[in-house]
Amino acid sequence: MSTNTHPGTLTVVGAGIVGLAAAIELQRAGFDVTIVDKEGVGAGASKGNAGHFATEQVFPLADPAMLPKLPGMLMDPLGPFRIQPRYFFKALPWFMRFLHNMLPSRRSHNSRAIKALNQDSIAAMKSLAEFCNCKELLTLNGSLLVFEGTPEPEVHKEYRAYADAGVEVQLLSADEVRALEPSLSTNITNALYFTHVGHTEDPYRLCLALEAKFKQLGGKVVTEELVKINSSNTDSNIRLETNASSYTTERLIIASGAWSKPFAKQLGYSVPLETERGYHLMMPQRSRLSRPVASYNRKFIITPMLEGTRLAGTVEFGGLKAPLVEARADCLFPHAKALLPELFADASVEDGERWMGFRPSMPDSLPVLGRSQKQSNVFFSFGHQHLGLTWSAITAKLLTQEVLGKQADIDLSPYRIDRFS
Repeated sequence: MSTNTHPGTLTVVGAGIVGLAAAIELQRAGFDVTIVDKEGVGAGASKGNAGHFATEQVFPLADPAMLPKLPGMLMDPLGPFRIQPRYFFKALPWFMRFLHNMLPSRRSHNSRAIKALNQDSIAAMKSLAEFCNCKELLTLNGSLLVFEGTPEPEVHKEYRAYADAGVEVQLLSADEVRALEPSLSTNITNALYFTHVGHTEDPYRLCLALEAKFKQLGGKVVTEELVKINSSNTDSNIRLETNASSYTTERLIIASGAWSKPFAKQLGYSVPLETERGYHLMMPQRSRLSRPVASYNRKFIITPMLEGTRLAGTVEFGGLKAPLVEARADCLFPHAKALLPELFADASVEDGERWMGFRPSMPDSLPVLGRSQKQSNVFFSFGHQHLGLTWSAITAKLLTQEVLGKQADIDLSPYRIDRFS
């Protein structure tokens, strides 16, 4: 192995925002870094996500309040949450673990671990964006969660839940909402204003800016598909075989998002990673919104982008191979028209561009992060679920500390890959 003065070679598998951020931080630590990805930089969920740095999302997705609503949600083919019928039995083991994580003790544990990552994630992203000369792609105007006619006690319950969890939040009246965002519908009766979150107006451009910095620093991006990992249980070099060639590296990072599961299996781990198929509809109309707006009632989010207005938020379980379902993207449009009636008054869903990408989700809503317990020179950073953009910079920082053998800023034990054993 290399000395500390010259840390040596390191390969990151995955060129999404998580892998890119990790590659840059490890580069800064002195490693000679190569990124391997079958599609290239930012081609998956990093390109089409909602662009929201969502540090207000401190609650695990496994919420017992979902249970009475679940049958209706699953039966609605255009609802915010769906399992493709043919995929139901394949996803069942994951959902059994998901139900287990609804237990109060598990939910409390997972929420603490989410908050630990959220705490410094925007500061880490701000630092990364400044280093990569793209700080203009990070906007810190907060975000809104809007309510349409929701009973006051329910609104206050939501407000108290976030406030009690330590989230910086303000409860707004209808007039206060429209003072912030005049173009929103008069049907909005309240909103929660999350004041310490942000967004990017172009997540793909953010990826490209990170790639440019990575290459400027001498990094190499290899657009090939990793097929096989040959690694022993010692500190010996790792041999990677792709569809086109083979490489040797001293250290390996698996940051392949929804495609990480088979690589983990090659390394001796069975991880309950499931694929959430996330949809967006990119409309060319430019809103006058200055921050993301999520809907409590409609379960979707609107984000102002450089090239228009992005509508996102539906979840579908159907694996990595099923084609895009146009109706899953199209169903976002009437919701957006209801919240921004003037913007979309003369618009049609056909104006928009449909997209579908894969979120890598674990049943406890926590990523897999840290060193392998089987191979000391293999590390993991995947399973960031809905918070890949949010956690990319902070997990890169923590992972670099782990690779260097330093004490990480937070306890990484909740994110260990062997926690499911």
